[in-house]
Amino acid sequence: MSRKYFGTDGVRGRVGEHPLTVEFALRLAGAAARVLAPNGGSAFIGKDTRLSGYMFEAALEAGFVAAGVDVNLSGPLPTPGVAYMTQRFGCDFGVVISASHNPYEDNGIKFFDRSGGKLSDELEAQIERYLEEPAVTLHSERLGRATRVDRSRVLYQEFCASTLPDGVSLKGMKIVIDAANGAAYKVAPRVLAELGADIVPIGCSPNGRNINDGCGSTDPALLQLTVPGVRAQVGIALDGDGDRLVMVDHLGRVVDGDQLLYVIARGLKAKGNFNGPVVGTLMSNLGLEHALAKLGISFHRAAVGDRYVIAKMREVGAILGGETSGHILCLDRTTTGDGLVSGLQVLAMLKVLDATLAEVVAEMPRYPQVLVNVRVEHKVDVRANPSITAAVAAAEGRLAGRGRVVLRPSGTEPLIRVMVEGDNEAQVRAEADGLAEVVREASRTAGH
Repeated sequence: MSRKYFGTDGVRGRVGEHPLTVEFALRLAGAAARVLAPNGGSAFIGKDTRLSGYMFEAALEAGFVAAGVDVNLSGPLPTPGVAYMTQRFGCDFGVVISASHNPYEDNGIKFFDRSGGKLSDELEAQIERYLEEPAVTLHSERLGRATRVDRSRVLYQEFCASTLPDGVSLKGMKIVIDAANGAAYKVAPRVLAELGADIVPIGCSPNGRNINDGCGSTDPALLQLTVPGVRAQVGIALDGDGDRLVMVDHLGRVVDGDQLLYVIARGLKAKGNFNGPVVGTLMSNLGLEHALAKLGISFHRAAVGDRYVIAKMREVGAILGGETSGHILCLDRTTTGDGLVSGLQVLAMLKVLDATLAEVVAEMPRYPQVLVNVRVEHKVDVRANPSITAAVAAAEGRLAGRGRVVLRPSGTEPLIRVMVEGDNEAQVRAEADGLAEVVREASRTAGH
């Protein structure tokens, strides 16, 4: 379903440029209220630490109140915390003001439904239909009310702590926590400390402009230095809105989302009769699939994007899924990706296995993956173009079951992403470069 403003994760862009303006936020609030709470109701609004968050919070608050919706304002709270509190407070919908792992100059607005799940494409399309109309202001007796709910952070902290399995304690663990100077800067250190860990916080001093700046899951270099430097067992890096993570082992090596999925699955298997399925994406490393197969755990792939992972998980009845980027979904614990909760599950599984993160991760091979972004001059259908499909078939034949080829168009840029993976890095690179050239030529030919 075609949408003009909503992307895969809400409305996002550069602050001050359409659509990330105060005027648009007011209209968006009015339009969302008409679709999600047409007879009045309540909303929960949380944000990350960007300077512009205060501006958009005020605009959305005004738009919702004017449309007769009561508003609960939490201030900085991780995206999954907003999903949880929307449910906890019985609100009709939740709103997050964040651009996740983007720099502070960007921001975004995304919505949750009353169950804490992301809106369907159909609901987002309905909201867009009302965006061309001015924001509604009802008569005084029908206006909503805005309330600050400071206890929401503590309630969310208690929820996160409760997801650590019974009988597991973090006492004796030294953990470096990097909150990306973002939404989890208070919550994450406090939860880990309350569970008994000895914590070393970094990236927990936001100033409105330093979110994701040289810290967090997208830039874990400081964490890699700090963990072995302070002799910690493990490091946890969240992104700006707290819904994804990467980890660092005691040697300072980064552990990505594929490896974290393996650690959780391996621990669950050791605890009982967990046979999956586990859901990854088209980009998940083939080593994860093979390592899970050795454990007798089935693996399914979804399109890239957490909403597609969740859809596939529901389709196949999975409780565990995620992306290489560190967006892990533990649906037996939460309704959406939660970096802190996922990190707690990894720590718990290390306790169950009585092993270090490095030891468990070593059980999963990581095959070389080469990704080439091909800028295309003219649109080309990679699934129907004869020269491309023939080249892909030939490459897959040469890989002989020891690798994969994935071609997919970018959703936001004129790019075709060519990914080749296999057990021989030199061959993988050669196949990727060859396929990229075939795609370029097909695009040039399409223009004639």
